[in-house]
Amino acid sequence: MPAATAAKEEFVLEVHHRLSEVYGRQISYFHDLDPLSELVSALLSHRTKNRDSGQAFKNLMAVFGNWEAVCDAPLAEVQAAIHPCTWPEQKAPRIQQVLHLIGERHGSLTLDFLSDMPVADARKWLEDLPGVGPKSSAAVLSFSNMRAKALPVDSHHFRVAVRLGIIEAKIGEGKANRVLENLLPPDFTAQEMYDNHQVMMRHGQQICHHYKPECSRCVLLDLCPTGQQLVNKAV
Repeated sequence: MPAATAAKEEFVLEVHHRLSEVYGRQISYFHDLDPLSELVSALLSHRTKNRDSGQAFKNLMAVFGNWEAVCDAPLAEVQAAIHPCTWPEQKAPRIQQVLHLIGERHGSLTLDFLSDMPVADARKWLEDLPGVGPKSSAAVLSFSNMRAKALPVDSHHFRVAVRLGIIEAKIGEGKANRVLENLLPPDFTAQEMYDNHQVMMRHGQQICHHYKPECSRCVLLDLCPTGQQLVNKAV
């Protein structure tokens, strides 16, 4: 292993340990959905606040009861049900398209079979669906009741990693997903992988804000070139 890669892996692990002291370990999963429900939730959540995408998901269940009914419903009714999220006029047909494709490819409307596949194969199966990228595939495997070993990277997680110099902003969130996952120890469990996403995300939400990050309160300040630059500029 190149020395630079080994040093970066040590750096990433130090960041993980420090943030875990602040935000916790063995963090509880916030969902206990089956993989198909988690996929629909992920499709609804794109560029949408959690509160609004969560309401859209609840509406679908309340109105239709199951994914087969959502798949076969008139498009206008699905769009009306998910109106709390952004771009319901785009997400409604996409959700129905994805549900139809899953039924066609697998023969029934379920993703439970993914638990029998290696994680890499399961993620590729998902990413062959329209609108499903690395972030969504990782979220489905990690957040659902599969509890598989995959690292979702949201905008907060991505921002913290960029400011720390772990990755460059130009690679984008999609590619960052695999890069950041590969920098974590190979013996990390699925829970530890989930914890890493959670502590990075929470740090981005609570300290490393998009605007006006609170660098003086940051436990990573001595490791962060961006934070040090901002603090020196303020002096």
